[in-house]
Amino acid sequence: MTTRTTLWLVPALVYAAFAAWYTDFGGPLGEAEITRYADALHANGVSKERVATLTRFMQEDNGNQFLMVNALELNPDPPDVPDAEPGASAEQLMARYMAHMLPALLKRACHPVLSGDALFSAMDVVGIDNAEQWQSAAVVRYRSRRSFMQIVSDPVFREQHHFKTAALKKTIAYPIDPQLYLSDPRLLLALLLVAITALLDAFLLQPARRPGN
Repeated sequence: MTTRTTLWLVPALVYAAFAAWYTDFGGPLGEAEITRYADALHANGVSKERVATLTRFMQEDNGNQFLMVNALELNPDPPDVPDAEPGASAEQLMARYMAHMLPALLKRACHPVLSGDALFSAMDVVGIDNAEQWQSAAVVRYRSRRSFMQIVSDPVFREQHHFKTAALKKTIAYPIDPQLYLSDPRLLLALLLVAITALLDAFLLQPARRPGN
């Protein structure tokens, strides 16, 4: 195997390993999986209405990644909740929730894409009451609906989710199918590896030019 072949093969293998982990190749959820996740939700005490919504979400699976868009307004005076210090702030309660949620996301190649605080009240509101004020927004990438269901059907998620609900005055979260997603790490990693490898190839493996050539 030549040096150049090795130079290009190593980043190709790195990219293949990352893409294999980052992409769900299992296709849409099957009926057996849907039933299993629905049964787990029922066992965790999730309401029938919520289970019905999530079941329809699973049945309409296309097997692809999706992004969850979240608009958030924290509760300035959150109630006391079990397993939290009395008088805990909304920020502290949300931190307790994210202490579970972030590891659960990352182990399944799911992660925040962006987050930020609101600069101003809503600039355009149509057909929605009490939607002028939001405190922050976040977008989370899920590898697939399968990965999403693995998280929300876990009994530990049910045990931690009350920290989030207590921390929030209001929220709205809905999934979108990304049609323009230029920050996809697979694209960014591919561009980075190609650029670095091409530079190494050019500077280390190309024959030195003779004077006068």
